[in-house]
Amino acid sequence: MSEINYKNAGVDIAEGAAMVDKIKPIVKKTMRPEVLAAIGGFSSLVSIPEGIKEPVLVSGTDGVGTKLKFAFLADKHDTIGIDLVAMCVNDVIVGGAEPLFFLDYFATGKLRSEVGAEVVTGIAEGCRQAGCALVGGETAEMPGFYAEGEYDLAGFNVGVVDKSKIIDGSKIKEGDVIVGIPSTGVHSNGYSLVRKIVLEKMGLNVNDRIEELGCTVAEEFLKPTRIYVKEVLELLKKFDIRGMVHITGGGFYENIPRVIPEGLGALIDGDFKVLPVFKWLRKCADLSEREMFTTFNCGTGFMLIVPPEQVDALLENSDRYVVGRIVKTDKAERVEIPKSYFA
Repeated sequence: MSEINYKNAGVDIAEGAAMVDKIKPIVKKTMRPEVLAAIGGFSSLVSIPEGIKEPVLVSGTDGVGTKLKFAFLADKHDTIGIDLVAMCVNDVIVGGAEPLFFLDYFATGKLRSEVGAEVVTGIAEGCRQAGCALVGGETAEMPGFYAEGEYDLAGFNVGVVDKSKIIDGSKIKEGDVIVGIPSTGVHSNGYSLVRKIVLEKMGLNVNDRIEELGCTVAEEFLKPTRIYVKEVLELLKKFDIRGMVHITGGGFYENIPRVIPEGLGALIDGDFKVLPVFKWLRKCADLSEREMFTTFNCGTGFMLIVPPEQVDALLENSDRYVVGRIVKTDKAERVEIPKSYFA
């Protein structure tokens, strides 16, 4: 009879230690001056940046959802961490906050240190893009709990904003303009529907090429979520941004009303393009435009709501575009899309 111990029960502490050794130099590159404690302790210490008179902490947490399935099928794990960071920091900046630090939770049935290190490499890259420090996390090995070769991810981000500079949408007025910033694709929402269409209805595998999109399934649906932090923080210094929207699950119809005061709505009538991947998904499953704009970002991952006189300057030398405008409304549904964007 074999000896009973923790390793034989399915938890390899040595493999966990090997993963920590792999990620330490990667994590170190994300540090900010405010971080007071190095990785490896029981908690992380981070001070408030100087120059903020009334600091307000802003937090956000999220996961990657079933986009992970594409990472498993493709055995590609080095970008999914970018998605994890993006889903958190893009939410935090909606309130005008600068992301300060990030923590992750990585859980798997049997830890492979090389895979864990790839995932954390992506998380560190996401933190680098967002300018926040990866100050720690948790790696949990839980034998028998996850399917072989699979894992789950969650993240937690804390940012800070001066109380006088909080953006909560309360200053939005009729006539303000909604400016969009493009997405890189599906980002990290709607993947239960994506999998239903791509893997089940179309019967494709991750290495199959989608001719209309000029890439494989894995290349398209593992494109990392765009991180808007540095761009938005710079724009906040120059423009009167009255509201912001991160287009996640719920698309246009559910996310835009979250920042608009009662009695106002969004008329989506701008001259912008839907990305080809969304047109392809719609064609494959014969989805309605309503379903598309309810489930996906359709090519617009982030929105800024500004006074009309600032629009031209905001669009100059950028990939930004007008999505629509703020209007008065007494309708229960506060987003109207009166024309087709999928023609």
